Amino acid sequence: MDVRLDMDATCCAPRPPAPDLRPVEGAEAEAELAMFAKAIGHPLRVRILRLLVEKNRCVCGELVDELPVAQSTVSQHLKVLKDAGLVQGEIDGPRVCYCIEPRALRRFKALVGAL
Repeated sequence: MDVRLDMDATCCAPRPPAPDLRPVEGAEAEAELAMFAKAIGHPLRVRILRLLVEKNRCVCGELVDELPVAQSTVSQHLKVLKDAGLVQGEIDGPRVCYCIEPRALRRFKALVGAL
């Protein structure tokens, strides 16, 4: 996945990349990897992450239009991804807009790469 930071909406303002100096081995790293793996342990959540990376911007109702499930189901899956830190969500009036959290995705990739 190519994680870009040039999002065109202000709801999920990009943050400059920061070096992640945390270890990729040890008990904390293993717990973090397990948390990320659990969060993406459902095919629909993997699809949501892919859609957010592809769109490279904040997305509100568009996700529901692109997925074969009800809005409430999409919201439940987004909550799991947000709780794991893989996506950000910002309130925009009556809706919540979501975007990828690039730092968390880079961290996940580093942890998997260290296996």
